[in-house]
Amino acid sequence: MLTVIRRTRNSSVSKLRFLVSPPLSSSPSLHSPILQGPNDAATTPPFLSTAFFASLPAATEAQKQSPPSLPLTRDGNYDEATPGHAVCPGCGVHMQDSNSRHPGYFTKPSPKTKHYRLFDAHLTPVSQEPEFSDSLKRGFLVDDDESPGGGPDSDDKPVVCARCHSLRHYGKVKDPTVENLLPDFDFDHTVGRKLASATGTRSVVLMVVDAADFDGSFPKKVAKLVSTTIEENLTAWKEKKSGNVPRVVLVVTKIDLLPSSISPTGFEHWVRQRARENGVIKITSLHLVSAVRNWGLKNLADDVIALAGPRGNVWAIGAQNAGKSTLINAIGKHVEGGKVTHLTEAPVPGTTLGIIRVEGILPGKAKLFDTPGLLNPHQITTRLTREEQKLVYVSKELRPRTYRIKAGHSIHIAGLMRLDIEESSVDSVYVTVWASPYLPLHMGKTEHARTMVEDHFGHQLQPPIGEKRVEELGQWVRREFRVSGNSWDASSVDVAAAGLGWFAIGLRGEALLGVWSYDGVDIILRNSLIPHRSQIFEVAGFTVSKIVSKADQAMNKSKRQSEKKVKPSDPEKAVPVKLSSLTSDTSSNAHGRLV
Repeated sequence: MLTVIRRTRNSSVSKLRFLVSPPLSSSPSLHSPILQGPNDAATTPPFLSTAFFASLPAATEAQKQSPPSLPLTRDGNYDEATPGHAVCPGCGVHMQDSNSRHPGYFTKPSPKTKHYRLFDAHLTPVSQEPEFSDSLKRGFLVDDDESPGGGPDSDDKPVVCARCHSLRHYGKVKDPTVENLLPDFDFDHTVGRKLASATGTRSVVLMVVDAADFDGSFPKKVAKLVSTTIEENLTAWKEKKSGNVPRVVLVVTKIDLLPSSISPTGFEHWVRQRARENGVIKITSLHLVSAVRNWGLKNLADDVIALAGPRGNVWAIGAQNAGKSTLINAIGKHVEGGKVTHLTEAPVPGTTLGIIRVEGILPGKAKLFDTPGLLNPHQITTRLTREEQKLVYVSKELRPRTYRIKAGHSIHIAGLMRLDIEESSVDSVYVTVWASPYLPLHMGKTEHARTMVEDHFGHQLQPPIGEKRVEELGQWVRREFRVSGNSWDASSVDVAAAGLGWFAIGLRGEALLGVWSYDGVDIILRNSLIPHRSQIFEVAGFTVSKIVSKADQAMNKSKRQSEKKVKPSDPEKAVPVKLSSLTSDTSSNAHGRLV
C-alpha cells in the first residue's frame, strides 16, 4: 500500500518527506530516465523504490497524487498572494531537501540541547575579556543572549541552502552547474510590471551602482523603464487620474574604494551628470555610501523609510556584484528597532538567485525587496573565470599608476585593454591607470604592441590566464577616440572599460587615441572621475602585480635551490637560472621617472 505524506498549512518545508519525488520541470533534461540494462530491459529509476512499486504505471499514478513539484524560478517570495514554497533567506531560491543536484537543496541542522555548553564548563579561560570591548568603544551595547538572530550556536539563525553555506564559509559555489538549471531572471515580468503599474502601493526604486565601475554597473534598462513610467504617470497624476510615480533613490556604493582626495561635491556633480546621460530623468535623492565603513547608511535608511511611507514597496535593483545584499544587511543595523538580516554576501557575480522579501527593516506594512543582480553582457567580467575575476575586482582603495608618454607608445592593462597614442599635438601626454592593483601593466612602443598578444597575453599579462583563454575571450578589436584637454596637472577625460577600470588622460592640446579590447565590451568616453594623477611615474616595460611578482620570485627561488643540489662535477645536470625580466613589485616601479 502506498503512503503519501501530504503538506498541511502549518507544515514547514523542512518537515516534508516525499516517498515519491516528481520531476522538477517539464523539460526533458530534468526527468530521471528509465535505465536500460545489458539485456535492454527497463529498470527502475533511482528515485523509485522497488519495495513500494511493482510496475511503472503504478509509479506514474502515485506521482499524480503527490504534492506539486518545486518551481525552478527566480520569482522568490515577492508576491504574498501567490502560494509557494519557502525560499532561502540568503539568496531567494526555492528550498528543497529531496535532491542535492538541484537548486535550493538544504539540510536542517540537528537540534542542540540547552545544556550542550555545560560539557566545557570546567575549563577556565587563559585571559579574561578586556574591561571595554571593541563594540562598546564603537558605541554599540549588545547582549549576546538578546541579539537579533542569535549567536553562532543559536537556533534562531536562519537555515540557508547549500550554495549559500558554501559561499559564506568557503567563498565559492560548490557546484556551479546546478545554477544552470535556473532560468534567466525576467526583470520585466516580475519587478518591471509592478514599477510600470499606474495603480497600487507607492514604489521606491533603490538603484544601486558601484562607484569603482559606475558606467559598467549602471542599470540602464531599469533607468529607461522607470523614467518612462515617471513621465507617463506624472502626466496622468496632474490630470487627476491614477498615476503611481516611482521615487528613484540613486545609491552609489563602495565609495571607500575611491581615493580620499576626491572632492565630495565634485563627485556628486559628476554622478548626477552621468546618471542623466545613462537615462535617469529624475532623481528623488542621491546617497554616497560605504557598507564596509558605515558611511552614509543612517541617512539612507531614514530617507528610504520616509519615502516608502507606511505601505510602500522598496525595490533594491542593480547589476551583479554591485553590493545590494551587503547594503541591505548594513541598513538593517542602522534602523531603530530593525531586524538584522542574513542575506548572503560574496564577491561572486549573481549571488542572489531570487527575489527576497526582507522582513523586519521597514516599519509598518512597507516592504523591502532584494532582487537578483542584472547581467550586463558588455562587462568584461562576465567573460572571465572565477580566478580571473579575483584579479580584476577592486577590493582596496584605488591608487593611481601614471605614465608620461608621447605619440607612438601604448599601455596595456593585463591582457584585457590597450591604449595607443596615435597622434598628438603636444610632446607629452599623461595617462593614469585606475584599476585593480593585481593587474599587471606594460608600456612600450606601439610598433611592438602587435606581438604582445602572441608573446605575453596569458603569461606576463594576466588575465586571461593561459593561452587558450585568449582565444575564448573573443576578437581583439579597435575603437577610436579624439580627445582634448587644457591642463597637464589634471586629467580631463576618461576612457573606461565596463567591469575593468579606466585610463585618465591629461594633456594641453589634442590627441587621437586607439583603444583595443575584446569585441562586445563597452568602451566609454566620459569626463574625468578622478582628475588627480600620481606625481611619480611608472617606467617603461612591465609593471608587475603583487600576485605575479610573488609567483615569479617563488619560481626563481625554486630554480636556485635546484641549482645548489646539482654537483659541480656533473656539468650536464647543471640548471641555468634565468632571471625574470619582470620587476619585483609595483612599488619598485614607483620610483622610476621617464625623462
